[in-house]
Amino acid sequence: MDLASIYRAEYGRCVATLARLLGDINLAEEAVQDAFTTALQKWQTPPPNPGAWIVTTARNRAVDRLRRESTREARHAQALLLHQQDEPQEVGPVKDDQLRLIFTCCHPALAPDARTALTLRLLGGLDVPEIARAYLIQEATVAQRIVRAKKKIRDAAIPYRVPAEHELPDRLPPVLTVLYLMFNEGYATTAGPLIRTDLCAEAIRLARELAALMPDEPEVLGLLALLLLTEARRPARLDANGDLVPLADQDRSLWNRTLIAEGHDLVRRCLRRDRPGPYQIQAAINAVHTDGAATDWRQVLALYDQLVALAPTPVVALNRAVAVAEVYGPAVALAALEGVDLPGYHRLPATRAVLLARLGRDTEARAAYDQAIALAGNETERVFLLARRTDLTRTRESS
Repeated sequence: MDLASIYRAEYGRCVATLARLLGDINLAEEAVQDAFTTALQKWQTPPPNPGAWIVTTARNRAVDRLRRESTREARHAQALLLHQQDEPQEVGPVKDDQLRLIFTCCHPALAPDARTALTLRLLGGLDVPEIARAYLIQEATVAQRIVRAKKKIRDAAIPYRVPAEHELPDRLPPVLTVLYLMFNEGYATTAGPLIRTDLCAEAIRLARELAALMPDEPEVLGLLALLLLTEARRPARLDANGDLVPLADQDRSLWNRTLIAEGHDLVRRCLRRDRPGPYQIQAAINAVHTDGAATDWRQVLALYDQLVALAPTPVVALNRAVAVAEVYGPAVALAALEGVDLPGYHRLPATRAVLLARLGRDTEARAAYDQAIALAGNETERVFLLARRTDLTRTRESS
């Protein structure tokens, strides 16, 4: 494993551990970054446990910095405590530094957009340009959000802990949102390789921890089910050449049946609680996709109608239109997309291109493909769209 892969896999864990040790997110992140810089300079080959090496090196750097910069007795005492503490005592209801960090990053005192940016930076290890591309905003805006969020955590003395049991329900929604976004960024990255398995795996692991903490909360179970059922299809998403394979063309024998079985069980468990929420309905939709040799599109559409009632977002409307096309045809689906506004989101013109092509409106379809290709930030998706556009042209020329 090269250093870049180690960085992606270990960065969030290391920052979370140092944040617990130091009680200072800024210092934790800087220390971990310094440790990775040291690794770049010193490693000929990675040590047996790279994460432990990074944490130890980062802790030592933090101790040195605290001693060097401290002018107060308390800071010296903190450095001494850190230096002597080989295996610090865990505090809080769960033994998971990353779960503590995500609740800290998603504290209600922080603005919603800042929560997401900070979590993806600290736990996902995404840099500012990656986050900016994911949300179609300026890099300077992302950087400002992260700086303001860290300052708020410090100035408000927001505690680094999982909330008490009675606080959990109110604190849960932003955490679920961030885990969902983290997984999505790993499953279909906005730049670079199409899939970042480390981000997907970390989002699933944290969702499992959350489900263990709140086993009777249906939306937690729904989110975990959604992630597992989506992850189950990953082995079939790319062909032998690394090209994208759409759902309809995937080899279902490659899907992970163990994850599918677990996901289906979670869907049944959460829906039995009769408190439906967006993650539960999305999980149910994915359960239908993974149930049997073909998708029951009428059932999928019925579930999307429920989802629209719960979460009437443009992305949900876009996804619903795909189901509408399978049930009622492309013309009805195209009409359903009228008024859907997703500026900068390549999947809207890509979906319109498919529907227009099915209607034989090839000139409009090519224009829609051109728009989608221009907006796609991921090279794998761009290649896929280019191939679809080329196929459309060839089909027209041969007819």
